[in-house]
Amino acid sequence: MIRRAEVVLFAGLLALDQASKALVLAIFAEGGRIEVTSFFNLVLVWNPGVSFGMLGGLGDAKPGLLIGLTLAIAALLAVWLWRERRPLARTALVLVLAGALGNLIDRVRFGAVVDFLDLHWAGYHWPAFNVADSAIVIGAGLLLLDGLVPARSPASQAGERR
Repeated sequence: MIRRAEVVLFAGLLALDQASKALVLAIFAEGGRIEVTSFFNLVLVWNPGVSFGMLGGLGDAKPGLLIGLTLAIAALLAVWLWRERRPLARTALVLVLAGALGNLIDRVRFGAVVDFLDLHWAGYHWPAFNVADSAIVIGAGLLLLDGLVPARSPASQAGERR
């Protein structure tokens, strides 16, 4: 069963992702960059690949292949979310699913994903990313954390309460 808080988190992330991308597209209609700090810029980068530009060289088959792959992964994540009972894992799945669908919207609309967050240090740049990418990375990290924390049985929890 999907919980109301999960729907709110999902919808909020999707809205924030799409609103931030619309704002960046409006600001950078002519290109350029805005230096926010000595290590962070706002830029407009069209990413035809997947996270951080991977698989960017798949040629003409890329958009359809990536859209189909994203839909398949999203369906598997939705089934996993439906069956999952652990709260941390559920939150993580909502984050990953919202991020995947946020980038899917871009890929369907534009044929590429809008990336705009540019972190750099001493001449080295992390690949540009966006809110959806951040949600995916945080969600994946939470899934790893959830997998590392040993499951507690109801019996052991009841014994601690005594």
